[in-house]
Amino acid sequence: MKRFAKIIALALTLALALTTVALADSTARTLDEIKEGGSIVIGVFSDKKPFGYVDENGEYQGYDVYLARRLAEDLGVELELVSVDAPNRVEYLQSAKVDVILANFTVTAERAEVVDFALPYMKVALGVVSPDDALITDVAELRGKTLIVSKGTTAETYFTENEPEVQLLKFDTYTEAYNALLDGRGDALSTDNTEVLAWALENPGFSVGVDSLGSLDAIAPAVQKGNESLLTWINEEIVALGAENFFHADYDATLKDVYGEAANADSLVVEGGVIE
Repeated sequence: MKRFAKIIALALTLALALTTVALADSTARTLDEIKEGGSIVIGVFSDKKPFGYVDENGEYQGYDVYLARRLAEDLGVELELVSVDAPNRVEYLQSAKVDVILANFTVTAERAEVVDFALPYMKVALGVVSPDDALITDVAELRGKTLIVSKGTTAETYFTENEPEVQLLKFDTYTEAYNALLDGRGDALSTDNTEVLAWALENPGFSVGVDSLGSLDAIAPAVQKGNESLLTWINEEIVALGAENFFHADYDATLKDVYGEAANADSLVVEGGVIE
């Protein structure tokens, strides 16, 4: 039995090693290969309304999805959308499961070491949403309390590095995180201020007490590291779209009804890849 167990353990170790090598060697498709294949695979969120989500009809919608559809249209190929979660966005690029990530992906120096970011199309900071009857209006009020975050997000990084006295309750998906807030398993939740504002507007009894935290960051498409042909095309596309005010049209189509007077396009939208 011991010998059999050793053989099984060795087989599992070998399988894991081969999987690791396969992932490391997965090369993303070039621009020409995508055109030849007739479709582009783009990773988006399925549970982060209003940026990437699945509606009551089972259709993907949102600000990121609107852009994904335009990229496929201008490239002249079919669009295949793949649902991703915050923790697996990098892995999906590295393993070539997707060609592009358009999942509210904040540009950071650490991420830029492992993926290539295109020009930005949105700007964002962090925000904190909490119940109205125990509203958090300052980060200091979170010390000694429980803050809900999603794994692999800038909120997780910010609070880990800057607020060690805040206890983090982490989830893989945004749905799980918001359900935890609704269930009272944490005192507040932090993610992009654009997203917590939209959520609070649709959930009476909750408000964004901290509406801008940390630095002003950029949201941008990402491709596998070294995929220069696809990166160059996306950058050129973003510049061209800026000339027609595409991202303001995207805002009007996907975000305006959600935010109403609580936000305006110029505070979120980036045209032509230039943050002003």
